Amino acid sequence: MIALNRLQRFPFFAFMEEKQLKAVAAIAQELEFNAGDVICEAHTSSDALFFLTQGSLLYYMVVTTEHQPGYRKDYFIGVVNPGEIFGVSSLIEPHLYTATLRAEKTCHVIKIDAASLRALCEEDLHLSVGLMKAVAKTAMDRLEMTRVQLVAQLAEKSNEPAK
Repeated sequence: MIALNRLQRFPFFAFMEEKQLKAVAAIAQELEFNAGDVICEAHTSSDALFFLTQGSLLYYMVVTTEHQPGYRKDYFIGVVNPGEIFGVSSLIEPHLYTATLRAEKTCHVIKIDAASLRALCEEDLHLSVGLMKAVAKTAMDRLEMTRVQLVAQLAEKSNEPAK
């Protein structure tokens, strides 16, 4: 359990009433990770929703293939900074992380148990709708970040001399 004021700092929770915040705070905990630690791994069960409170995380898309079981390539997408959410796939079926996040340096996060949060949503439809709106905004922000990276890489390649 964490203090309510820890959650109230995040715009993500602005729609919540005090009763809803208390319920979410009861299923949350604060954790610390060291540089290099993997906080969540792509293609694994997303068992938590996270908020970065201190430090920075490196955000990677991971490509694997069923045709080559040992094949794995990590593509750097960007950085998660304090105040940002990650692990939103814990609220979206099939509940698998879509990216790998590693601590760039010592990090502090708020971890919210996903199964408990989904259970709260089943009991409180206003909470469920509010969370889905917040998750959709976060997903769109991440998509935009990824598009910017892609365009930057395409622009860089188009400026390279022909070989």
